[in-house]
Amino acid sequence: MTTPPVPTLDEIRRVPKVLLHDHLDGGLRPATIAELADETGYGGLPTTDPAKLATWFRGASHSGSLVRYLETFTHTVGVMQTADAIARVARECAQDLAADGVVYAEVRFAPELHIERGLSTDAVVEAVLDGFRAGSAGTGLRIRALLTAMRHQARSLEIAELAVRWRDSGVVGFDIAGAEAGNPPTRHLDAFQYIQRANGHFTIHAGEAFGLPSIWEALQWCNADRLGHGVRIMDDISVDPDGTVILGDLANYVRDVRVPLEMCPTSNVDTGAAPSILDHPIGLLRKLYFRVTVNTDNRLMSGVTLSSEFATLVDAFGYGWPDIRWLTINAMKSAFLPFDQRLRVINEIIKPGFAAAVPA
Repeated sequence: MTTPPVPTLDEIRRVPKVLLHDHLDGGLRPATIAELADETGYGGLPTTDPAKLATWFRGASHSGSLVRYLETFTHTVGVMQTADAIARVARECAQDLAADGVVYAEVRFAPELHIERGLSTDAVVEAVLDGFRAGSAGTGLRIRALLTAMRHQARSLEIAELAVRWRDSGVVGFDIAGAEAGNPPTRHLDAFQYIQRANGHFTIHAGEAFGLPSIWEALQWCNADRLGHGVRIMDDISVDPDGTVILGDLANYVRDVRVPLEMCPTSNVDTGAAPSILDHPIGLLRKLYFRVTVNTDNRLMSGVTLSSEFATLVDAFGYGWPDIRWLTINAMKSAFLPFDQRLRVINEIIKPGFAAAVPA
């Protein structure tokens, strides 16, 4: 009996992949940050040397604190305050994802964070979408935008309206992000209801740094289509000494109705949401057939690509090609594209791509 081949990073990079949870302001190239700081007059960087800057972001992000992790965005957002800068970051984001073998991506950003120099939120969205189109042109990447509202602010309804206004131009959904503690999803119920009434889609950052109440509110009060992270669903799952797994009512619900979990393993370790990759909930949740997906969160801060995230899971959990394919199809099933387009990507791109690329 032959041993199944172990996927290598280079091989993983060649198969078609799907990314649902990636922050635009968390994926800048270090050299671009330095150049944009010079061009826009932003003087707050800890260093302007790209290599040292990459090391600084990685170190500052690997603190085990979500609050400390979020502080690093001061610098990336600081250089993204002009239309040209935003479009460049979006263009390079699309180029980098395409080079990593991503065939469909939903990249999120908060328009309200990019208006310090007078841009309107519509102008911010337009610049991002222009950059996405330019960066993905001639590649196999379809890239769409999710508009994020900051959960500690009071602009969520405005951003929800913005998402609906741009949904025929490349925006496929809405999101809230930021520190969970003290900022429950229900504070933004009017925004979520607006999206629902407009037949739109939304995901909610929930169950990352805060527990089951955040997940419960996101699903049972706000009716989220997906959960950003959702790792704390483990608080409702117990494992007996004999290995018997017992799911609580909320965990059962999440699995039963196939709520997609946008899991970001390396980022979750960086922020302290998981103690290590080996102890990350994705290991058990995949075994239990939750609708798990694999994502990058912030490629700059965590020093990852989607391919490297999969390679990390191969090392930690012994995942093979069937696991990577299953997780990829999970993600495409959960995308905010129309059903016929999702089906087309699965049947015409993902399945043939794996069949052609995976060693016999």
